[in-house]
Amino acid sequence: MQGSGPEGSPSKATLACIAQSLGNLLDMMYREPARWSYTFQTFSFMSRLKVQLEPFPKKLLQAKKPVQIFERYIFAKNLFENGSLSDIEWHIYQDWHSFLLQEFASQLTLHGFIYLQATPQVCLKRLYRRAREEEKGIELAYLQQLHGQHEAWLVHKTTKLHFETLLNIPVLVLDVSDDFSEEVTKQEELMRKVDTFVKNL
Repeated sequence: MQGSGPEGSPSKATLACIAQSLGNLLDMMYREPARWSYTFQTFSFMSRLKVQLEPFPKKLLQAKKPVQIFERYIFAKNLFENGSLSDIEWHIYQDWHSFLLQEFASQLTLHGFIYLQATPQVCLKRLYRRAREEEKGIELAYLQQLHGQHEAWLVHKTTKLHFETLLNIPVLVLDVSDDFSEEVTKQEELMRKVDTFVKNL
């Protein structure tokens, strides 16, 4: 099949095309959030779902239990609360989101969350340093909203969750506000915490 790699997997060209489309769509969403937020969140979720349904790399499977990352209660919820998603879009999003996660529940088992915690100010500086074209328009206020969503869900546990399996999933919070890219000792400390967390799941 055209555009596919071995055993029907996407080719590098196809993956590159998807990445390009996602980048363009992200830029469109930031420019016109009320127009493109639902489209972006749909595409983003489906892309993540496809990745999570793929077999884990052998190296990752060497861990006692692999850690998977789950998204719904941050970006989409924030877009609804700031008015970028309408009531009907939010309702439809939640409906098919819940259906798909329940349908593939056996393949999407969650064991734990690793929350890389940094202040919105630090995140903004790192965005500027990363210098992605589609992220140029991101403002501090938006990052503060996302930070609040992360804190409410993963730290304060005040976010209303719709899946019982999420209620008691352990969370490892790592403070990464300080730049540790050149600090080997700090890197090793963080990795020890991750290793201990994964082994105890």
